[in-house]
Amino acid sequence: MTITKKSRGSALCVPNQNNQERLQKYLAALGLGSRRELEAWIKEGRIRVDGQVATLGQKVSSLSKISVDGQPLRAPSARAADPFPKVLLYYKPEGEICTMDDPEGRKTVFQALPRLRGKRWVMVGRLDVNTMGVLLFTTSGELANRLMHPKYEIEREYAVRVRGHVTNSMLTRLRTGVQLEDGMAHFDTVTSVGGDGTNHWYHVTLKEGKYREVRRIWESEEGIQVSRLTRIRFGNILLPRDMNRGRWEYLSKLEIQKLADLVKLAL
Repeated sequence: MTITKKSRGSALCVPNQNNQERLQKYLAALGLGSRRELEAWIKEGRIRVDGQVATLGQKVSSLSKISVDGQPLRAPSARAADPFPKVLLYYKPEGEICTMDDPEGRKTVFQALPRLRGKRWVMVGRLDVNTMGVLLFTTSGELANRLMHPKYEIEREYAVRVRGHVTNSMLTRLRTGVQLEDGMAHFDTVTSVGGDGTNHWYHVTLKEGKYREVRRIWESEEGIQVSRLTRIRFGNILLPRDMNRGRWEYLSKLEIQKLADLVKLAL
C-alpha cells in the first residue's frame, strides 16, 4: 500500500542511517513525497516521532520511531531496495490533470503510470490540463524537490503555437520582462520556428515553473492567444520524437545521473 494524503498510511522501508537529518528530507529520501508535501503533512500533525507530534526542521535518525497517520515506518531487511532512484518520462496529453485523484472524475496523469511496491511516484512539477509534453516522475523525493527548487534554475523548453500578429517589440518585451499579477516574468530565449499567417510556432525557454507561466507571458500582449503548448524539454531530458502521447518510459541510470548532476545530488 502507498501512503497518500487520504490514506491511513502503511509501512515503508527506512534505510540504515546513523547521522541525523531533518525529518522532511529523511522521509523524502524514502520516496514518500517531495519535501514540500511532507512539510504540509508535518504541519497537519500527521507525522509523529518517538510518540510526539513532529515539528518542521526536527532532526531524526534510523533509531527514531516514526509514524505517519498512526502507522509506523519499519525497515525489514527483506525489503531492502536499490538505493538508485527510478525516474520515468511521461508524455502528458491534453485533458489529463496533475493530481492523484479528481473529485470531478477526470483522468489524472497517475493513472497511466506503472505500479510500484513499497514506494510511490513523486511528480516533478506539473503541467496544466491543456498543456502536453514532458512530465517527470521519480521515487526520490529529494531528487524531485531539488529539480523543482528555483535555486537550481532547471531550464524548461516549450513549443508554442500562438495566434495573433507578433511584432518585434513584443518579442523584445517577452525577453526583457512583462508584468504579471504575481510579479515580473520573462523568457530566456524566444525562437521562431515557422508557421503561416497569424498562426506561428515558437520555441521558448525559461527557468521558472509558475502556474501557467508560458501562457500568461504570451497572453500579456494584446491580441495574442496561445493555441497549442507542449513542453519538449526539462533540464537535459528531451521529449522523444517517436513517443506517443499518454505513453511513458524509464530513464536509464546514465540519464538519471546526469539529471541528478544538474542539482548537485549524489546518488
